[in-house]
Amino acid sequence: MMILNRRSLAAVLLAATTGLAAAQNAAIVNNRPIPSSRVDDFVAALVAQGREDTPQLRAAVREELITRMLFAQEAERLGLAQRKDVATQLETTRQEVLIRALIRDHLANNPITDAQLQSEYEQMTKAAAEREYRASHILVEDEAEARRIIGELKGGAKFEELAKVSKDPGSAQNGGDLDWNTAGAYVRPFAEAMTKLEKGQFTEEPVNTQFGWHVIRLDDVRDAAAPPLDEVKPQLTQMLERQRIQALQQTLRGKARIE
Repeated sequence: MMILNRRSLAAVLLAATTGLAAAQNAAIVNNRPIPSSRVDDFVAALVAQGREDTPQLRAAVREELITRMLFAQEAERLGLAQRKDVATQLETTRQEVLIRALIRDHLANNPITDAQLQSEYEQMTKAAAEREYRASHILVEDEAEARRIIGELKGGAKFEELAKVSKDPGSAQNGGDLDWNTAGAYVRPFAEAMTKLEKGQFTEEPVNTQFGWHVIRLDDVRDAAAPPLDEVKPQLTQMLERQRIQALQQTLRGKARIE
């Protein structure tokens, strides 16, 4: 059985403590430790940018942190931290770090719930409800030609046949069909004339735009489909989080004594 004297026991304890410190710290620079967690955080940030976590990368990060520590210590030794411009920058950086920490903490303790997202989504879709119109048109050069086409339509001619003479090549081959669009997708005179029509009705007066003269027929109308919740969830979450932070700001300001 081995019995340690006081000096031997102290040496063993010192060795154990030193080993533990070495495991916790990546380096100790002039008695100032650089925690191993700093290396882990630095490496994690580089890995997120596409770097590979290798022993070589960790060694390079350790050297970088040692260099930074040496520079910072020298700046402190020269008293630069007390210089007005440096002190201002340090305080600004400190505030920014604390603000980010406060926001993260506040949002973690007051998370946005699925029920709140659903409620906001329903309000958004209700407020943004729009109608979509399926219209067809025949675009010609002058008003007289447009009036002639309107006369033929009143006489029973088929819109799709007359649309073959349209100046709009994209729709002419499809009977004048413009597919589904909101009114905002069209120039104002066109949109105003289209939205006044009943389903199946065509304009009895030519509609003039910068593109020429139109004869418009309204084929169908429907409510615009809202994007699914999953598609807009990130934007809704950010909006609700901003509202949380604004509410926190107002609460803190209300409690503060500002002179």
